[in-house]
Amino acid sequence: MERDCAIVTGGARGIGREIALALAEAGYAIVVNYAKSAEDAQRLVRDIESKGGQALAVQADVSDFTQAASLIDQAIKAFGGIYILVNNAGITRDGLIMRMSEADYSAVIATNLNGAFNCTRHASAHMVRAHRGRILNIASVAGVMGNAGQSNYAASKGGMIGLTKAVARELAPRSITVNAIAPGLVETEMTQQLSDAAREKLLAQVPLKRMGSSKEIAQLALFLCSDAAAYITGQTICIDGGMTMH
Repeated sequence: MERDCAIVTGGARGIGREIALALAEAGYAIVVNYAKSAEDAQRLVRDIESKGGQALAVQADVSDFTQAASLIDQAIKAFGGIYILVNNAGITRDGLIMRMSEADYSAVIATNLNGAFNCTRHASAHMVRAHRGRILNIASVAGVMGNAGQSNYAASKGGMIGLTKAVARELAPRSITVNAIAPGLVETEMTQQLSDAAREKLLAQVPLKRMGSSKEIAQLALFLCSDAAAYITGQTICIDGGMTMH
């Protein structure tokens, strides 16, 4: 049975994995993009297929314009088209601005921001022809409020928010929505590496006094990709326990 296709970049682990699982349960065929986590990507494909879903793992470095194009082409070849693109692929190379190398700054911008542009650039052409689609960018509260020691990461995520607004205006006439999610402190592999002192310091900034879960992020993503969110576009929704409330 042919199904609408959803591409999740960086989808093998963490938030990307949970988004892929939620979309698969909603009936979408899933393209799991990964750069290096082949084993995790194939495991996710098996998990989706074991529940009656359709999935395909595709290796591609989305920071590379040509590889991003190949990712989109493989999705179309496998499932006939693209309805949802989730730009989730991201890396960190933290450091204070006075010590940050050009390489670390450029690497984060290339994957997080350029990767979102590359995939959106290639996928949007197909969505425009179909007069339908959902593009969802996974940003961060770091792009909204900044974060010391993450000038590269904050710049990349703030750029994603600007990209979201501009592309939303361009694609709205074709019934394509473009939104961003800005997660706050979420239980992931990265946050599990925090010291107890660092964790407590961060939690002190969260009115709800707890970390979020990847599944909570995934449920918001599922809503924004659904028909129920057809009148929402160009928005950045913070899901952060109140950290960035004004």
